[in-house]
Amino acid sequence: MRGFYIGRYQPFHHGHRHMIEEIAAEVDELVLGIGSAGDSHTTRNPFTAGERVMMVTKAVEGLDATTYVVPIEDLDRNSVWVSHVQSMTPRFDVAYSNNPLVVRLFEEAGVEVRQSPMFRRDVLEGTELRERMIRGRDWTDLVPDAVVDVIREVDGVKRIRRIAETDANGDEPSDA
Repeated sequence: MRGFYIGRYQPFHHGHRHMIEEIAAEVDELVLGIGSAGDSHTTRNPFTAGERVMMVTKAVEGLDATTYVVPIEDLDRNSVWVSHVQSMTPRFDVAYSNNPLVVRLFEEAGVEVRQSPMFRRDVLEGTELRERMIRGRDWTDLVPDAVVDVIREVDGVKRIRRIAETDANGDEPSDA
């Protein structure tokens, strides 16, 4: 059986890894969708699709399931989003998600959806990781070592800090 799990992975963290390990115990093969593949260089989406493909591919090496990492660009038409995903990926039998909209869209399209409890969601959350990078706080213990290596290779912390800067007094940083 082949499963599908999508995330933005901005960046990939131990919570994602935990979820993928749980899914891999249920399936033979796993398609990992890199969501919002066209977005990068913003505080919400600092890493490119290619960088996220590297993060995910390296972080899931050694899993007990064959994995395929596939970038998926956003489609701003929810009614056809599932068919868009299906056109971009190998065929899959079941989708995994805890995102209420994603669950609803897959269910409406007749795709079986399974949910799993989130792992340490209080700290294992992309916003928290990105904020730690911006503020110069430790973030490396929240991601697999392979992800630390990729972020260092692309100078990701410097990038997100630069993006988060503002040229206005007192204004919050914004996504361009």
